[in-house]
Parts: sequence; C-alpha cells; structure tokens
Amino acid sequence: MSTPGESPSQQIIPGSKEDKTDYTQRAIKEVSAPVWNYIPREQLFDADGLPHIDNLRKHLLKEGRVDPKDAIDIIQQASNILRDEPNLLQLQDPITVCGDIHGQYYDLVKLFEIGGEPGDTKYLFLGDYVDRGYFGTEVCFLLLSYKIRFPESFFMIRGNHECRHLTAYFNFKQECQYKYNLDIYDAFMSCFDCLPLGALLNGRFLCVHGGLSPEVKTLDDINDIVRYREPPSSGAMCDLLWSDPMDDEEEDGGNETQYQHNDLRGCSYVFSYTAANNFLKANNLLSVIRAHEAQDEGYRLYKKGNQTGFPTVICIFSAPNYCDVYNNKGAIIRFQNNLMNIRQFNCSTHPYYLPNFMNAFNWSLPFVVEKMMDMFQVILNIADGDEDSDDEDMLPEEKEKPLIDKERADIIKSKIRAVARLSRMYTTLREEHETIVMLKGLAGGQLPQGLLTQGPHAIQKAVLDFNTARKLDLANEKLPPGPPPAVQSEIKTLKRTDSEIKRDLNKPLTKPTIQIDSDK
Repeated sequence: MSTPGESPSQQIIPGSKEDKTDYTQRAIKEVSAPVWNYIPREQLFDADGLPHIDNLRKHLLKEGRVDPKDAIDIIQQASNILRDEPNLLQLQDPITVCGDIHGQYYDLVKLFEIGGEPGDTKYLFLGDYVDRGYFGTEVCFLLLSYKIRFPESFFMIRGNHECRHLTAYFNFKQECQYKYNLDIYDAFMSCFDCLPLGALLNGRFLCVHGGLSPEVKTLDDINDIVRYREPPSSGAMCDLLWSDPMDDEEEDGGNETQYQHNDLRGCSYVFSYTAANNFLKANNLLSVIRAHEAQDEGYRLYKKGNQTGFPTVICIFSAPNYCDVYNNKGAIIRFQNNLMNIRQFNCSTHPYYLPNFMNAFNWSLPFVVEKMMDMFQVILNIADGDEDSDDEDMLPEEKEKPLIDKERADIIKSKIRAVARLSRMYTTLREEHETIVMLKGLAGGQLPQGLLTQGPHAIQKAVLDFNTARKLDLANEKLPPGPPPAVQSEIKTLKRTDSEIKRDLNKPLTKPTIQIDSDK
C-alpha cells in the first residue's frame, strides 16, 4: 500500500505491522455477504411439516442454500400434490396469471410484492421457471413451497424448459450441480413430469405455455394426453408447450394454412388467426392466454376476434430485463370482477455470477493472453529494429547484399501486423469480457464475425435494445439438437372421467375490460 511519490522503501506491505487495513471487513460494505450455510430444518418447516415461506424466501435472498435432504423433501411433497391434478386445471377468478420466470428469483420476489402474497392471492404460473437465469433452484424451491402451503390457490403448469433435454442444454442442470448435486436435479425433473399442461380460467380462457395444436380439437383432448414423461418432439403435448401464434407478416403472406411448421422453434407449429378463431368458437372460449415469448412491454395482445371483439391470443412474460440484456418489462395479469388488469414491472438488482458459473481462472485467461500478445509484439519489434540498426552500421559494399531478402522481411512484417491485430483483439476481449460472454450466450456460442476486431464500441452497440438482443437470441429459441431422453414416470394415466370439464357451451361470452398499470 503506497501513495504517489513514495519510494519503494516507504511502501507498506499488505499484512505487515504497518498495514492498518481491516481485511475482516467487506470492501463494499453496502453489499451484504452471502450466506453459505444451509437453513436449519426447524426454521424451514413448521410442526406440520409445511415450509416456513418467509424464512425460506429471506434465506434464499441472501444466497443461502437448502440442505439436500430438505430439498428432496420439498420437491417430493410438491410432486405428490401436482401428480393428482388433472392435465387441464379448472380455475375461477380472482386470480393472477404469470408468464416465464427463467431463474430470475429476485424479480419473482418483486412480482409477489406487486401481485400480492400467495396466501391472500390466487396464482397461476404458465411455466418456464428455470434456465437462462442463475437462480432457477431458488425459484423452484420458493414456488414449490407455495404449492405445498397453498395447494388450492397456487397453481403451476409446465413450460417447454421443464424437461431434461433443455435443462441439460442450457444451464439449470449445471446450476444444480454447482449448488447441490445430480440427485436434486433428478428430483426436479421427476417433479416437472407431474406438472399439468394447461388451465381453463372462468370457463372462457385457455391458459397454456405455448399455444394450440392441430391434434387438440376440444378441451377434453388435453386430458387424454399422457403427461408424466419427458415431452416428445412432436404431437399434442409438444404443441401445447412449443407452438406460437403467427406474426402479422406471416398472416399477410396470403397463406391460408392454419398450421405451419415452426421454423423458429425447430418443432411444433405456428398457428394462424383463423386457427385461433376456429378453436375458440368450437369450444366457446374468449381467448388463449400463453407465455413462451419475450415481450418488450411484458405482454402482447393479438388480433381481436371477429365476433367477440376481444384479443384471440394474449401473451404474458414475467421476466423483466430477460437474460440481463433485453431491457424489457415484466408483466402479470390480474382477473377480478370482469376486469383484466395487466400490471407491468421493472427488473430488480441481483447478485452476480460469472457466466455459466465460470471459475475465476477461466475468466482470467483473456487477461493472460493479452499480456502474452504484448510480449510477442515487443519481441518481434525488437528483432525488426535490430535488423534496421545493423543495416545502418554496414559499409556501402555490404549494403549491396542485404542480410535478409525482401520475401523474408515481408513475412516478418506480416507476423508483426498479425500479432498487433491479435493484441488489439485480446485487449477488446479483456475490456469487454463480460459483454462478450453474454453475447456468445445469446448467439448460441458464436459471436458475429469480425465483431472483436471492431473494438469495444461495436460490442456495446450489439446489445443496445430489445429487438437487437432478441435477434441475437433467436438461436436459443430452437429445440436443441439430438432426440429428447426417453423417460416416463411410473404414474397413473388420467382419463377424461378423472377430470370432467363441466360448463355450458351455449352460455354467452362476456369480455372483461382491459386495464394496464405500469410500474412507477
């Protein structure tokens, strides 16, 4: 520790008697130290074996962990409740509907602050609780604990990321290994196999994660699906998790096909406005409420139905500033007293993890390589300079015969230029390392060609807005390569008689008033 102008003999050596720095204190005192211990079982569960929600939520906010034995207990308790629910839940308002969470635990806590505590408010979550964010285990522990505590008013359905195939391709499996072990991961996967596939809200809204399927003609068809398994790459179950409504551009193309292959996802379909209208009319429904797609404002209202004048499809997305780069808002929908209130909210700060739970050694490699490039450039410059000085000291007759021929000189100069380019590239890599790693994650592991050589300004420009981030992230919207694991849980098969849908198909539809509230 020294001040400007001090001689080496005056420098204070860290840890010496002269060093008065208190190394027991955090350098940035405003940031609380993470809690590394497990939450004690007596604080996690009450006398009846139900989770203490407040204790768990606060412990996880401090980056605390759950003892693996207690974690398995929570997961299995929730699995037992989810297992007995029908494929298609039948729910009534008042209720709050939420979209994708994607491991954003601190935003989930804010969501409950805005929407109300689950003990006082009924909730329906539309899937995609894990992957992309770094707090998927925390999200699942909190949501499953709420499900255990409030089984009749807290509901969760399955998203396309609740499967072995995607969680292994993205980061949830890696997160489980980093924070816990593979037993915890396997328990989560078995629990995800129990999640219902959809919900019927107020008898007039179909709530699913993805969208419609050509194989699902009626609501009863959903209850015929065998859901206790790894989702297949085709068929009705796949479509409910993966399909998307067509964009306006696709609709305007003049193609009258109701279902087209979903090129963006690499599986399932995109369904047209006509397909949505026909399905809603056949089942006397008002709208399809789904998640599955990031939205700049946190929600999107699609075209209104010809007969109802109400949006045929409503998309809700509850992960603000998705992947820490989208700069989007999150949103939830509150249904109550014939009012559909869309509430927007912004992201919350959260603890930082190195990308993909990278260790410090791997993270520091660009710094090391940059210095190596500097050394190579200096060596080559010295060698080139020595040749020039030797040339100046030679006699006139010696200069006629150069020490090195022109071809060899050009090779050396090209090497110097190449090392200089590498040096600039690694300088950029060091200075913008975090942004570059994030960009690679968005772009499927590949940076746009030539981006590094364009310098820091080009890298920062690459993630300025929602549309740019979404364009870079398109590769991650597709079903990963390779066949899904063939896994099927040993659980009963539901029949239509297990969850008969009772409603009046001739009852007139009354559309709710739509109201939008923004987070101040």
